[in-house]
Amino acid sequence: MIEELCKEHAVQDLCEVLEVSRSGYYAWCRGQESGRELGNRILTEQIKQLFESKRGRYGSPRITEELRRSGQCCNHKRVERLMRQEGLKGRTGKGRKVRTTHSDHDQPIAPNRLLERSAPTKTDEVWVADITYVPTAEGWLFVAAVMDLYSRQILGWSVWESLTAGGALQALTRALVKRGNPQGVIHHSDRGIQYACGEYRQVLHRHGLIASMSRKGNCYDNAAMEAFWSTLKREALEESAAWSKDRVRRELFEYLFLFLVGSRRSILSAKTRRDRPCAGNTTFDPRLADFWHGTWTD
Repeated sequence: MIEELCKEHAVQDLCEVLEVSRSGYYAWCRGQESGRELGNRILTEQIKQLFESKRGRYGSPRITEELRRSGQCCNHKRVERLMRQEGLKGRTGKGRKVRTTHSDHDQPIAPNRLLERSAPTKTDEVWVADITYVPTAEGWLFVAAVMDLYSRQILGWSVWESLTAGGALQALTRALVKRGNPQGVIHHSDRGIQYACGEYRQVLHRHGLIASMSRKGNCYDNAAMEAFWSTLKREALEESAAWSKDRVRRELFEYLFLFLVGSRRSILSAKTRRDRPCAGNTTFDPRLADFWHGTWTD
């Protein structure tokens, strides 16, 4: 276009209107690769490598963050455009729904202590707990987890084949062991029988945790855990319905321990990262080898 219009208009004016550099235009005229084209080619290769290393889980926002963390200065719109040109698209969630909260029971319901409370300012101030389902080729698996609301770090998790209090209790026990039994932590969950039953309430009381529960039928009270489940299913378990239960357990283990604890920081702010324990100091507990068989002992 510039070549056609340069007879009537100055090249500099045309380049400004079309938002291209004069050096790039002249390089194109000489049949050479412009600096911008070279930069795009190099950046595209870096994006492809990151996309493959994350198994196609990351979309443009998190690819951009990973690039910036590695020292690459890039605009998220540029990354989005290059990914679109290469047909690279992060995994998206599928609509599947199973009821995991059974709140029709006669057990005591704790008040919602988060309604009038500001956001936590340190770790071990508020923990949130929840249970989700995972479809497999051999039936359902249920995953319970406990998250620190400030750091968004998963502190404990458990995988079970039925909706019993045992899975939720094991996740809580692991969180307590990991964090050294902190006192005065607000433990927030839904109103499900797994969290309202006497056995679970006794553990909370014995360890000095303060129970808090969401309003009935309001998933937004536990939005952090809901968001985590959505990400987990999208990034690690998209094809779980075709897998065996053992395969799903292995994938969960890799994602929750090796991936999340070892390298995932995209949801954390710079302030949170300074407060969060260094991933490089994480030591492997041999008992985790029994994770997918449900035989962890504390």
